[in-house]
Amino acid sequence: MIKHSKRYRSSREVTELSQAYPLEEALNLLAQMSTSKFDESVELSVRLGVDPRQSNQMVRGVVNLPCGSGKKVYVVAFTEKPEEALAAGADEAGMDELIKKVQDGWVGFDVAVATPAAMKEVRKVARILGPRGLMPNPKTGTVTDDVDSAIKEIKLGGRVSYKMDRTANIGLLVGKRSFTTEQLTENIKAVIENIGQGRPDTMKGRYIKNMTVSSTMSPGIKLDGALYSDF
Repeated sequence: MIKHSKRYRSSREVTELSQAYPLEEALNLLAQMSTSKFDESVELSVRLGVDPRQSNQMVRGVVNLPCGSGKKVYVVAFTEKPEEALAAGADEAGMDELIKKVQDGWVGFDVAVATPAAMKEVRKVARILGPRGLMPNPKTGTVTDDVDSAIKEIKLGGRVSYKMDRTANIGLLVGKRSFTTEQLTENIKAVIENIGQGRPDTMKGRYIKNMTVSSTMSPGIKLDGALYSDF
């Protein structure tokens, strides 16, 4: 028998976890649950109806959260002009030395951006970055000649990338517990719209099967299907 923490049991007293709630009500319930000493992240978990075994049904993307993510993002830039990238807000930038650092096992960053010209060298560490979701990719806007703008969007604009896992699930940050219900609502609706637009052309049937919202230390609260019924 699974033994849950006191905080988890206290959270379950606030809501019936088997029930699905409208978004605003779910967020209000989340706000009533026990909090930690730190500002917990709020995450949206999405279960998709695609077949993860089919390469043409892979779902991934990037979304700019209207109210920001609330998270400090550590960004590295693979570029021939590291000074410009650092001035734009990158935490580290460079080419050969940065690639060597990754080859030696360092992956202490959240997002990597690169210029198209740099990708020939960056592919040397694809086996390290790829499985961790850190490999720069044109589809997510992290391979670009305008590295400065990409860095600023990621650092200041609440830019969050996501990728479906092998079980057809997506989990991504949508804000912090300190955010207002209105801010979280706006962010979550932007995420749902973005994921909805990424429906693979080859799939049939229901695209988004269910969703839950949770914080770092809370159980998930199911969201009413009316929220994503259009997809």
